[in-house]
Amino acid sequence: MLLRTPEGDLPDLNMSRRTALASLFTAGYALGAGPAGAQAITTDEAGLIVEEVTFRGAGRYQAPGYLARPAAPGRHPVVIVVNEIFGIHAYIKDVCRRLAKQGYVALAPDYFDRGGDPSTTTDIQNVIRPIVAKAVYEQVMDDTEGAIRFLRRKRYVQKDAFAITGFCWGGAVVWMAAARHKAFKAGVAWYGRLVAPEAGAFGAEEGRPWPVDVAGALKCPVLGLYAAEDRGIPVATVDQMRAALAAAGNPSRSEIVVFDGAQHGFHADYRPSFKKDAAEDGWARMLAWFKTNGI
Repeated sequence: MLLRTPEGDLPDLNMSRRTALASLFTAGYALGAGPAGAQAITTDEAGLIVEEVTFRGAGRYQAPGYLARPAAPGRHPVVIVVNEIFGIHAYIKDVCRRLAKQGYVALAPDYFDRGGDPSTTTDIQNVIRPIVAKAVYEQVMDDTEGAIRFLRRKRYVQKDAFAITGFCWGGAVVWMAAARHKAFKAGVAWYGRLVAPEAGAFGAEEGRPWPVDVAGALKCPVLGLYAAEDRGIPVATVDQMRAALAAAGNPSRSEIVVFDGAQHGFHADYRPSFKKDAAEDGWARMLAWFKTNGI
């Protein structure tokens, strides 16, 4: 049985399967996404400073986050990393360390902390969905602003060099943050929802704008990385976003790339949907996008 979620169609794990996967909790992987694959990448902390931090988010809430940065002295550009619906689990932390190895200060804010921790459960419909629903649009935008303010006060941060990237739920956040916050000079959205969900679908309960609604308001160029075989985010919605960008004159110079043969979550190396060639190509495009735009 498949569950329809903003992560695309995911397997509904039965209780015996969950028991068999219990050891994955210690590895920090999101069980809701299925078992960690053999290709799951682990990036070490050599040459890095890695820490759990807190910053003032929406409503003065002390929001936690995972931060990785180069240990080398000096000021470094920043990438805000926005998680999937599974929260700040091992994969998202590893993405932060990978970026830190490239010379970036990488911060993954925990947007879901107010509602719970979705990284330690398999129950998408009854546990993860309510947690994610509590992270409403304005809170997420304000938490992102709080993360920017927090980092700008740090001596290790290059204050005029901020970018944002995110995956699925976080990919949609990238587009929206690029339309809201002037601090960002570039964004890279990995298979994030582009149009409003149908009534009754995951995320439809909140009346809010979606990327297609802000195509003409983007304050920085966004690179969208999407999958041709994504059953949760069809290519037709990608075409809608391209049309919206074109209709607005695309002043942000944003671009969208669709990877043939790839499914939703093709960069998530712990999932069966991982597609190595597309993941590596997308990662290289992301780093080049940051450099081209001064990050």
